[in-house]
Amino acid sequence: MQTYLDFEKPISDLEAKIHELKKIAAEDESIDTSDEVTRLEVRVREAMEEIYAKLNAWQKTQVARHPQRPHFVDYAGQLFTDFTPLAGDRSFGEDAAIQAGLARFRGQPVAVIGQEKGHDTKSRLKHNFGSPRPEGYRKAIRVMEMADRFGLPVISLIDTAGAYPGVGAEERGQAEAIARSTEMCLALTVPMVSVVIGEGGSGGAIAIATGNRVYMLEHSIYSVISPEGAASILWRDSTRAREAATNMRITAADLRELGVIDDIIAEPTGGAHRDPQAVIHATGDVISTALEELGRMSGEEVRNARRQKFLQIGRNL
Repeated sequence: MQTYLDFEKPISDLEAKIHELKKIAAEDESIDTSDEVTRLEVRVREAMEEIYAKLNAWQKTQVARHPQRPHFVDYAGQLFTDFTPLAGDRSFGEDAAIQAGLARFRGQPVAVIGQEKGHDTKSRLKHNFGSPRPEGYRKAIRVMEMADRFGLPVISLIDTAGAYPGVGAEERGQAEAIARSTEMCLALTVPMVSVVIGEGGSGGAIAIATGNRVYMLEHSIYSVISPEGAASILWRDSTRAREAATNMRITAADLRELGVIDDIIAEPTGGAHRDPQAVIHATGDVISTALEELGRMSGEEVRNARRQKFLQIGRNL
């Protein structure tokens, strides 16, 4: 069943009418509702195009968090073959919020890292809603070290509201683990391509997103803190999240203009959840092109280019 966001009410009303007409036709074959269904489907497409052409930052935040939006496991299942997940940080334990391992991407051996939020209550609890603990980042470091040793490009898919802020995570060195993971990204001599597929939240995101190429899906967000968190700090009122989202400039268009990301991957009208296969295929094409370009560079050139990329952010504003 389709989940609708609050600003999608015109679409939900029209699609409810279509569903009702199809149900009537199915129950009584003498009734032909095809013409009316076709007319309403055209209106749905028009309404969807109109609404999604002018989404504000808060509405994009809602789309980025849509429960039916494709997650890491969906991308991994379609983009990679022979995916072999690796578990544990060899220090404390396993963290299911970060999935990492070795795979083939269109025939090429690669290392893959990404955050997984889960699709239902059981899987969300298992993956801690996509908020990694320190052992998750140390696992990512372990996989990146392996990739660097064996000359494997690294592909990272980012989708987290932020690193887990619990007491246990802090006791086990959350900040240090994030810093070490970011440092490892910068030290790689193999190409690294990162894509924000949903939420890119704070250090929890950049710890595996410090790549040679950083892309965002059209309706994803990338920020130093969630809109709710920013509103709580600035105004002591989390209900002003809409205002915070607007002022923080967290959309893909904003971040491309600021030079934080390299480009935007278009989503189907209505968001990635409306046509997951199309957006996953488009993401694969962008990653493939980036890896082909980076593959022409030496290891030292790849590392220096990545470092210069991040040093330049904000200097040309």
